[in-house]
Parts: sequence; C-alpha cells; structure tokens
Amino acid sequence: MRTGSIGAAIVIIWLLLGSVAAYQRGYFKDTGDTSCAEAGTVMVTIVAGPLNWLGVNPKIKCDIPEPSK
Repeated sequence: MRTGSIGAAIVIIWLLLGSVAAYQRGYFKDTGDTSCAEAGTVMVTIVAGPLNWLGVNPKIKCDIPEPSK
C-alpha cells in the first residue's frame, strides 16, 4: 500500500519538474498562434520531466491537412 503512494508522489514531482522546464523555455507565453505541434511539444516537455536538464529537448512535428474549399 505504501509503494503506491510513494510512486504517485514521484510521478507528481516528475511532472512538476517538467512543468518548470516548460516554463523556463517560455512555452506558456501567449503568442496568439497555437498549433498542435506547439501543444505537443509542451506536453512531451512536461512528460520528460527532469530529463530536460540533462539535454533532452523533445519536439513534436504535427502536420494537419488544410481544409478543402
């Protein structure tokens, strides 16, 4: 039972550190243009957690087809 709560605390701390890394890279600034690539990059940066400070720089490339006329 104790292992579950320790694991949950580790996951929460991991994600908080990833959020700090995303904030340091300026991903939370409102630039007005949001794309799936930008949102994906923010998410994988948060999931990468403390690995961001070890040189991991995750990026997502997302190509959405243009709507037809």
